[in-house]
Amino acid sequence: MTCHVPLRGGRFALPLALTLVTVLLAGCSGTADGPDEAGKRGASASTSTSTDRGGSTGAGPSPEKTFEPDPARLPRTRAEARDFIDRVIAGPDSFGPGVVKRSPYESDPATWPVLGDNCVWQQRKPAPSVLATLTRSFEVPAEAGKGPVRLAAVVTVHRTRQDATWEMAESIEESMRCPTQQLREGEQIGSMVAGALLSGEATQNSSEDSLTELGEYRSSELGGPHRYFWQQAQTLQFTVAVTGKGAKGRTEREIDELVVQAQGTMLARLESTVEKQS
Repeated sequence: MTCHVPLRGGRFALPLALTLVTVLLAGCSGTADGPDEAGKRGASASTSTSTDRGGSTGAGPSPEKTFEPDPARLPRTRAEARDFIDRVIAGPDSFGPGVVKRSPYESDPATWPVLGDNCVWQQRKPAPSVLATLTRSFEVPAEAGKGPVRLAAVVTVHRTRQDATWEMAESIEESMRCPTQQLREGEQIGSMVAGALLSGEATQNSSEDSLTELGEYRSSELGGPHRYFWQQAQTLQFTVAVTGKGAKGRTEREIDELVVQAQGTMLARLESTVEKQS
């Protein structure tokens, strides 16, 4: 069973991940297998009223929040969306030292992952709401006594903010529909727990909506169970996500730090790219 619980965290910061993990593991446990691929779209238990990081009404931003988007800087065409992604999406340095590109490095921009009726993730044509989407794959190479850490980052630009919130909501339905999910041939994740926070709830102020999932990753190549950690956030018409999959000799903290570092970098770039200039 996938468990969704309230989380705690901070703006673009590592304590977010570590506190999320503590609350999740203390609050519930499950036996379900959950979703992945940084390309895994979706997810939040909270799709009702969004807090205002540039337009919608709700609980309201925290006092420290000053982000104000410039409508003229929001992408409206596919070309503008692709340019936005190039400015925002993580590179190897976004995770910290020791991370390198995997091959293939970038996904086909004409596809995005869809969870099929058989609970297997497949690459399909992006939804009509999507202006552009891109996934990049990374790795911390294996070393003595430690296997490789597989990482991925994705940025999706929707036509509207509502489209982006619907993408977030879909993942909850997917977790309930498919408690066991296969990422690709020979890869599976399980024992998932998840939690979501809107902006302004607790100390979550890095995005309008945020979801974290963690669990166990198993691979025919790398064995398991190993750490699985996934974060996705939505602001305006954009979603950004990062996935970390562990291996032998890798600690949970190591995986979590990599994911949160890259996620925070992308969220900061997102705001800088569309923020109104003073």
